Amino acid sequence: MKVTRKLIHIDEELCNGCGECVPGCAEGALQIIDGKARLVAEKYCDGLGACLGECPTGALTVKDVETEDFDPEAVRDLLTKQGREVPNHMPSPESLRLSKATAKAAPKSGCGGSKIMEFSPCQKANVPTDIVNEVGPSHLTHWPIQIRLVQPEAPFLKGADLLLTADCVAVSMPGYHERFLPGRKVLMGCPKFDDVELYIERLTAIFATCGLKSITLLEMEVPCCSNMSKITAQALQNSGFEIPAEKIVVARTGEVIFKGSLTQPVLR
Repeated sequence: MKVTRKLIHIDEELCNGCGECVPGCAEGALQIIDGKARLVAEKYCDGLGACLGECPTGALTVKDVETEDFDPEAVRDLLTKQGREVPNHMPSPESLRLSKATAKAAPKSGCGGSKIMEFSPCQKANVPTDIVNEVGPSHLTHWPIQIRLVQPEAPFLKGADLLLTADCVAVSMPGYHERFLPGRKVLMGCPKFDDVELYIERLTAIFATCGLKSITLLEMEVPCCSNMSKITAQALQNSGFEIPAEKIVVARTGEVIFKGSLTQPVLR
């Protein structure tokens, strides 16, 4: 059965056959054949793009395609034959599938605002002194921050303490930067106006591949915002991972009115 999901695409003109991507693929889906990187078989590729950052020429991209499902059992057999370590967890085939509507709605690449950046101490030191003295320094350490723009292979997500924030929280809560950003990597979104299925798919991939240490979820008290909890819970369930997750609910006036473990039911 053919399904729509993400898959690695290799531009043969850009590929120089260096082989850097091969060990970067934990599933063993890439090999150098006739001097070029190639997919051994599409069923071995989960499409999450962990290999992208290893390619020095930009020959690797992720595309939405119609193909066969990712096959975790086949990956285990392949890695065993190769004498390589088999990951403890792999995403389920179901969690990687895209509906046709979701695939069409996915953001187009090439937007300058979606370029991955991590801010160095030197860059932060260039903030004008009058701004720092007036409001304090920014604690943001990376870009982008919108859930729909951040890909699971973003390096700043690896082993991170993740802060998931509903958009309105940062405006409503005094001291948001000082209280919640230090030591965390933030992703923001609006569960009312954005694509819920895209959020679930993106977060499922992040939870399944990034080795997160913890999740802190900030949402508003308004009813439409409660879907942030449900989206996060659904993505955690889909990923098959148990990650410590705390939920914090913020009132319109900015104070915290609930703080506890994330136990919100998943979406139905």
